[in-house]
Amino acid sequence: MQWDLITNIILIISILTLGVFAVLGLYQWIKRKSIIKVDRELIWMLLPLVLMAITYFIFDKLLVLNTRPNGSGEPSFPSTHVMVVATIFFITTLILPKYVKSKIARIILEVLMFIGISLTCTGRVLANMHWPIDVIGGVAFAFIFSEIYYQIVKRKKTKKNK
Repeated sequence: MQWDLITNIILIISILTLGVFAVLGLYQWIKRKSIIKVDRELIWMLLPLVLMAITYFIFDKLLVLNTRPNGSGEPSFPSTHVMVVATIFFITTLILPKYVKSKIARIILEVLMFIGISLTCTGRVLANMHWPIDVIGGVAFAFIFSEIYYQIVKRKKTKKNK
């Protein structure tokens, strides 16, 4: 099995998922005639993306902690594939209830995203592209970015409801 190809496909699917939310946000902006009227959940999705970009730059250019097990000498910590896929899918599960009303559809999507994250984690190690610690680091950063997003969106909702 070509794990590198599989993980690349999952990465593309996660980016396309993000693209759906970007199009939804653009649609809302145009329809509502103001960026301020775009759903906060969509606007705040930019923050984890910026945090991922900063993290990638730091660990790829400034603070190389690990190199790939395949001997290429490329930085490998954290796994960018895992970090991107997990962050996008974690955040998607947080906002699905707002946009997908069917509970069955949400469960199916959440299971598919969990499988995608799991395959990406496993596949990056099996493809000899990352050490297990790289994958763990990718998931940890994804969790941190998603938790920051969740806390901001949750706080905004709480203030709005008061």
